[in-house]
Amino acid sequence: MSTHSSISQPPLPLAGRVAIVTGSSRGIGRAIAIHLAELGARIVINYTSKAADAERVASEINDFPVREEITGKGPRAIVVQANVSEPSQVKSMFDAAESAFEAPVHILVNSAGILDPKYPTIADTSVEDFDRTFSVNTKGAFLCSKEAANRLKQGGGGRIILLTSSQTRSLKPGFGAYAASKAAVETMVKILAKELKGTGITANCVAPGPIATEMFFDGKTPELVEKIAAESPFGRVGEAKDVVPLVGFLAGDGGEWVNGQIIPVNGGYV
Repeated sequence: MSTHSSISQPPLPLAGRVAIVTGSSRGIGRAIAIHLAELGARIVINYTSKAADAERVASEINDFPVREEITGKGPRAIVVQANVSEPSQVKSMFDAAESAFEAPVHILVNSAGILDPKYPTIADTSVEDFDRTFSVNTKGAFLCSKEAANRLKQGGGGRIILLTSSQTRSLKPGFGAYAASKAAVETMVKILAKELKGTGITANCVAPGPIATEMFFDGKTPELVEKIAAESPFGRVGEAKDVVPLVGFLAGDGGEWVNGQIIPVNGGYV
């Protein structure tokens, strides 16, 4: 019976590959982690403070039906606490992935990020908030990319995918530090892709528009949310499920010829 079911199921494009998804206890990161697991990858669920949320994501993935292609070493998903702005913790996260799955990491998706819900003008942005934004969004992307560039599997299938934002194009007031922190990441990824020449590792940015997550709603009135939705040709705010197919494509073999790119996924918002 199991033989019959395995014949009828399509092959899993990421079977046997290991993916680290930072900031994957909630929001877009959570949706990406589950999607990559559905494609066959074994996943590191990373969080900073929401342990219970991260454990729930891992449990959901570990409850997936057994598939012969991915009965490799260890579970389908593990949970690793790490602050992406701390070099030693980023290194430990990669160590944990290699140890748990007894395999090199193939895919890094850096989804961890913060946004100041006060939406201050640049004139009103505190130095502390500026530093915190750049520490997580820019330094975090740098540290994860640096570790990935040194440790991802070479020779094919290596993928670095960094989440940025359509705010680097829409340039709305109140997003000065945030948009700047993401624009720096976009510049970095274009250079990284060239520096990885010969490794078979690609490096790209995915730049979502407004997506209905806790981070998006934080600090916004219902009226403002409606206004933002009205700015989209689809008349709605995006959902995490609108972003994940692009990440899944970039993570797989079909995405190999997409490299050093910033790809907006915003429904035409910008």
